[in-house]
Amino acid sequence: EVQLVESGGGLVQAGGSLRLSCAASGFTFGEHAVGWFRQAPGKEREGVSSIGTSDGSTFYADSVKGRFSISSDNAKNTVYLQMNSLRPEGTGVDYCAVGGAGANGYQGGYDYWGQGTQVTVSS
Repeated sequence: EVQLVESGGGLVQAGGSLRLSCAASGFTFGEHAVGWFRQAPGKEREGVSSIGTSDGSTFYADSVKGRFSISSDNAKNTVYLQMNSLRPEGTGVDYCAVGGAGANGYQGGYDYWGQGTQVTVSS
């Protein structure tokens, strides 16, 4: 059974940091794109960052460039999102998603989704 499990969310003060993890089972991270998406309360889901697990290429939303860093450990079937200098507008549920390699850097093309992990940034 394909499963994606996000972890690492929590409550943090503005300016703080969190490290999210996305662990995959049922398939391996290879020749795929893994993306992180955020859904703020009452808002639609939007892409935050993504990585190509085969070539390591990364993409970031303009709002997080310079503050977030995405990385993959294919041996562990895990992708990480290091989030620094967090802002209150970053509050929401963060979802990990996996798609084909061509989905990297785009909003669409993701086939599998995790359950999400809550990130709350307080002022």
